[in-house]
Amino acid sequence: MSILSVAFLPMLVRRQRASLAATFVAPFAALAVTISLNLGLYVIMGRNPADIVYAMLLEPFLSWASFSEVLLKAGPLLLIAQGLAIGFRAKVFNIGAEGQFILGAIFASAIPIWFPQATGQWIWPLMLILGVLGGALWASLTAFWRVRLNANEILVSLMLSLVAAQLLNYLLLGPWKDPNGFNFPQSVMFQYDAMVPLLISGTRVNVSLLITIALSFAAWVFMQRSFVGYKLQVGGLAPSAAGYAGFKESRAIWLSLLIGGCAAGLAGAAEVAGPLGQLQRSISTGYGYSAIIVAYLGGLHPIGIVVSALFMAALYIGGDNAMVSANLPIAAVRVFQGTLLMAYLVAIAFVRYRFEWRRAAAHRGQP
Repeated sequence: MSILSVAFLPMLVRRQRASLAATFVAPFAALAVTISLNLGLYVIMGRNPADIVYAMLLEPFLSWASFSEVLLKAGPLLLIAQGLAIGFRAKVFNIGAEGQFILGAIFASAIPIWFPQATGQWIWPLMLILGVLGGALWASLTAFWRVRLNANEILVSLMLSLVAAQLLNYLLLGPWKDPNGFNFPQSVMFQYDAMVPLLISGTRVNVSLLITIALSFAAWVFMQRSFVGYKLQVGGLAPSAAGYAGFKESRAIWLSLLIGGCAAGLAGAAEVAGPLGQLQRSISTGYGYSAIIVAYLGGLHPIGIVVSALFMAALYIGGDNAMVSANLPIAAVRVFQGTLLMAYLVAIAFVRYRFEWRRAAAHRGQP
């Protein structure tokens, strides 16, 4: 004998149309929640929350010297995030931008390392081109395994990032190690013509920022005004409809991953040919992973990504300030970034979905 029991369970139901106002408010709500949660963490740690908020969120904008460093950090974050967002909107999840960033830096460094005496204004543009090729090559490995063997691009791209880091270690501890570098794992310093020209005198901001802004505009045109970009978005939103219309999934995978790889590789090349001036192990600073936060915090929209890149760059500089002035550990800064991403994902989920109580019936046995 059984008894029919009825229960009401909450279920997430997709809204027919997400509110534009709620979509705009979601990042600010996520930021408010993140600040509130982390303030509690700082109190538990015995730190002064007011000092940390000032150092982390306000100080980067209070002087030209600090803000110029924000612009410098925003460049690679913005460039990588724009490339990743194109793939994310097509539901191709490239999580290996960090490895593609490293390969771009390695490819770009080959010229000044192999030809340290070379001169001419052709060197740094060629380095940027080689960086693009390096990032694209590394991303193509993920695309190949995804298309040919249906391997998960998240896992493959992430594992390849670890391989790229080990390749960097091998080069800097072996054939590319500076013989006069006091045994530090770094290459020789690059010659003057291998450096991207400065954009703003008295700062470290260079011409690569203009390239990044131009490519951000190109990303907007590509996704909002081109037929290829439209096909990528349709493939992400309605794969069955895209297939029926003749849009090939394999082409979308290759295109999405190559765009992300090119952007990350260019960012890596601009980093070694810009503020660093040599190939170092510290080139791998987590830009590729932070750019994922930037892309989602910007709503995967090219304009929103510009704003979120500036904010995330300010967190980088503000986090350094807080570590010095408020004795905040680096782990706390990363917790802030991770909390921000989680809070945004929750907020945007409620923008796109709503709770609905549905009746669920179950038969329960009775002896």
